[in-house]
Amino acid sequence: MRALHLLGWAVAAVVVAAWLALVEVFWLPWRLAGIPVPISLLAAVVGNLLLAGAARRLSGSRLVAVLPAVVWLVIAVGATMRRPEGDLLLPGGDAVTSTTTLGFLLLGVLAAAFAVGKVLGAPVSPPGAGSGSGGAR
Repeated sequence: MRALHLLGWAVAAVVVAAWLALVEVFWLPWRLAGIPVPISLLAAVVGNLLLAGAARRLSGSRLVAVLPAVVWLVIAVGATMRRPEGDLLLPGGDAVTSTTTLGFLLLGVLAAAFAVGKVLGAPVSPPGAGSGSGGAR
């Protein structure tokens, strides 16, 4: 039963992380009156910081907590590669576009690495230990 529980949370974590990464990639070139609006950078940082902790808290598994960061990285790096048709989701080009794309990748990876490190560095409590309220009784 525990394996099925973990599988469910793992699938949920992967789906949410993939959706968030795709939305961030497609929002990256968004401009308002010709000025880039780097909302994807903020979404990448906040999303990656929150997803790993939420996955750990909800599933109780460190492995499930690492999955959102891995999925985000695979999608973000995959978006930088040119397709056989010539399509490129995260383009370089001018200085502003290149800086935004590199900032997105750098800040997203740093946020994911920080979140995973925080989850993996947290002490492991045995199942059923404590009341979960954080206070001594």
